[in-house]
Amino acid sequence: QVQLVESGGGLVRPGGSLRLSCAASGSIFTVNGMGWYRQAPGKERELVARITSGFNINYADSVKGRFTISRDNAKNTVYLQMNSLKPEDTAVYYCNGEVVTLSGRRMDYWGQGTQVTVSS
Repeated sequence: QVQLVESGGGLVRPGGSLRLSCAASGSIFTVNGMGWYRQAPGKERELVARITSGFNINYADSVKGRFTISRDNAKNTVYLQMNSLKPEDTAVYYCNGEVVTLSGRRMDYWGQGTQVTVSS
């Protein structure tokens, strides 16, 4: 059994910052790519940022220069530092991990989501 647990969401004013964390735990051999996605009301889930185990990174154009993704491979944890937040960043943010389990299965896992609201 594998779990991804997110933390760090909340309410912040425009221009403010938040840091999201997501820790993977359970029957894990290794975690390959990890990423953050978001889904706003009435919209499809979209990629925010993704990072490989080798620290290759890609960002959505809408967050480049404002968000920074990082990871701690020893802790199977991924972070998203969000600066200069805008109201359009309001969404539920989901963590994703490409996990290879101890039994050798390669599967995608998702966190439960954390709400980020940017409002004055």
